[in-house]
Amino acid sequence: MKWGILYCPKGNGRKQRERIQRVLDERGVDYDFVQSESSGSVERLVTMLIHNGYKTIIIVGGDSALNDAVNCLMQEEKLVRDEIALGVIPNGVLNDFARYWNFKEGSLEQTVDWLQKHRVRQIDLGCIRYRDKQGQQCHRYFLNCVNIGLIADVMNLRRQTRSLLGSQQLAFVVSIFLMIFHRMDYKMHVRINSDEVNRKVMTMCVGSGPGYGQTPSAVPYNGMLDVSMVYHTGILQVFAGLWLLITGRFLNHHAVHPYRTREVRVEEARHARVGVDGRLLGVIEGPYRITVSQEVINFLIPD
Repeated sequence: MKWGILYCPKGNGRKQRERIQRVLDERGVDYDFVQSESSGSVERLVTMLIHNGYKTIIIVGGDSALNDAVNCLMQEEKLVRDEIALGVIPNGVLNDFARYWNFKEGSLEQTVDWLQKHRVRQIDLGCIRYRDKQGQQCHRYFLNCVNIGLIADVMNLRRQTRSLLGSQQLAFVVSIFLMIFHRMDYKMHVRINSDEVNRKVMTMCVGSGPGYGQTPSAVPYNGMLDVSMVYHTGILQVFAGLWLLITGRFLNHHAVHPYRTREVRVEEARHARVGVDGRLLGVIEGPYRITVSQEVINFLIPD
């Protein structure tokens, strides 16, 4: 069947686009290719592909573009959604969900070979439900995780510094440095299973997937959410925690408190920003909850 491919360029993407098309042509893939002009156009183009009858939709992009795609799919009737398989060719700032399945940005030929085999697995989606500033009920699905507190603040700092510096890597380093002078804790009231946490918390990650290393034991097909809650700690311990995060041992930090659940109720998270799959929602006023729906999206996985 013909693939509908949505290309989300990263920087000057002309050479990357030409390389992808060359690999597709060499392997005899039948496809139509569209390119997003901005992050805001991804949902519009995915919706167009769905309504034009494409049953295999490939996102060439990162976690945020995949997030837009699954939120488009979840707006469709189940009968329509069940006929569509979603795949990814990693090409974003953050490719955490692709890496979970061993799709690597530098292995384009291998990725296309795997996608051609059309091996489908139904995967879970988390969902955050909240009210916006106008009091309207809203929701946002996620493949990977929701971050509340410090990590969402780092995402916001990275976005701001990137607009000034122009470099993604430099923006991340500067964001980590600026974190030293930033607020380090937030008053939170959270209910998880039978536990009730009502205290200052540095950051909380709720993951249906690996959560950028913060929920490393999460799997996107067991109908559960993994939660990592980090209580306030000293600045040296923050950098120790970052090292454990980078080396894949985040849960070993004494300030990290892990949970596994089907629902998280946030009664209050005062002044804490919220990020969903790397995209910032901002500060949510009032209570909100995070749930999981099991096996609702068809995803193309490696052989």
